Amino acid sequence: MLLEDQRFIHEDLERLEQGVSDRVLDDPRHIRDRLNRDHQISGFLDRIQQQSKRLLDIYNDTEGLRAKEIQSISTGDPFDEFYKQLNEIKDFHRRYPNEPVENLERAYKRKAPGEGESATAEIDNLFTGEEAYGRFLDLTTLHEDYLNLPGVQSRRITYLQYLNVFDQFAPPHCPIKRPEKTTDQYFTYVGRLADYLEGFLRRTRPLDDLDKMFTSFDSDFDKAWKAKEVPGWGKESQTVGPAAPVTEGTGEGTWCPDCAKEFKNDNVYKSHLSGKKHVKAAENRAAKAPVTNGSAKSEFGGASAAKDLKERAIAEREYRVRKLASTMETVRSDTRVNVERKQGMTERERQQELDALFADSIEPSLRPSGADDESDSSGDEKIYNPLKLPLAWDGKPIPYWLYKLHGLGVEFPCEICGNFVYMGRRAFDKHFNEARHIYGLKCLGITNTTLFREITGIEDALKLWDKMTRDKKKEKSGGENVVQMEDAEGNVMPEKVYYDLQKQGLL
Repeated sequence: MLLEDQRFIHEDLERLEQGVSDRVLDDPRHIRDRLNRDHQISGFLDRIQQQSKRLLDIYNDTEGLRAKEIQSISTGDPFDEFYKQLNEIKDFHRRYPNEPVENLERAYKRKAPGEGESATAEIDNLFTGEEAYGRFLDLTTLHEDYLNLPGVQSRRITYLQYLNVFDQFAPPHCPIKRPEKTTDQYFTYVGRLADYLEGFLRRTRPLDDLDKMFTSFDSDFDKAWKAKEVPGWGKESQTVGPAAPVTEGTGEGTWCPDCAKEFKNDNVYKSHLSGKKHVKAAENRAAKAPVTNGSAKSEFGGASAAKDLKERAIAEREYRVRKLASTMETVRSDTRVNVERKQGMTERERQQELDALFADSIEPSLRPSGADDESDSSGDEKIYNPLKLPLAWDGKPIPYWLYKLHGLGVEFPCEICGNFVYMGRRAFDKHFNEARHIYGLKCLGITNTTLFREITGIEDALKLWDKMTRDKKKEKSGGENVVQMEDAEGNVMPEKVYYDLQKQGLL
């Protein structure tokens, strides 16, 4: 019954549009609820596309079944066709008595909290605890893989440093050389890094047109690869045939093409020819030398083509990682701040923060009956803070010993910043490089801000700037007005030096 399928699809599309509009109007506070809403809308949009394609196929009616069904209904006795279809429906339900009936009204309706299974259970499985529902990156496993790559063992970096350089694949940030990048281990690592960043973007931005963005990445890479503009994958200088003994290096000594080394002394060069290192290097160079027969040439060309194909695949993954990292620059900076913050926390504080994150996202109806009353009473209760201590991440005052340790009770006013008061020496030292202080100096006409550290008064800053300006002018004018004297031998010197030497009888 194609007409019934057609009506069902139309109803399904209308219910889907209503479900999308209901969720768009909703504005959840917690990030988990927002992600759940976006993923639901993304699923509804995918189903709208599928159902629209089915409906379009029915309207096209390439096999003529729809026209045949319309003709059977419009011609003859309508009751005969009606009872015929009714008997088919009864026969179907007689054979399948427990067949569930899909209720479209409830299928796409937004469920109230506590009605059935939790709607955010699927979101909980998408992210790890370190990712905090898409707020931060979790590259700990990839950091371990990076440390085990060939060429990195001698230069181990911390996880915080890795967050700064994981998208840098060219020297000096990346210690891995180009021949080492063609290994299977590096190829797997770059592929896993690109897949993680792409999956993270899909999980956190389900409503964005990511396929279009990834396609643009591929087209940009193809253009850059053809132009040899991919960082770290430019043209390599290749030598054809053996190198001449005296034209390599500085040209002053004897060059050994096998060892790629220059020897100043001929005796040293001759003695090293019998060494194990030279013999091994000569064998390796002979194995890599170009062959002359046709079959060997074809094998060499096939190996070179396979190498180029692998290099292109690795470069494409590096380019994609670079583009994805630039797209998620905000998340990357938030991750660095979060890692630095967690390094100063104890294990108990980390666990408390994780519990607080999950507790905030629990739906109200799933909490215990007395939890709402307790939360209301705790929210109304005023926090006891007679010393006016700063609040920590949990909303409670920091310990007094930590307050004294960082000197947060000491006030440092700055007249250049508009009499702004900085609490603690650390904040005071940090503010000299901030925009507020630099803008205040520029308003005073001071351009060289690096020399005015620890100066907070407007009068002191102006005096120092005037003194620097006068000294600079004096030095410039003094250099221009120096009188030059010349002795009998033609030596030119300043006037003061000339008279001093004359008094000493040296001229």
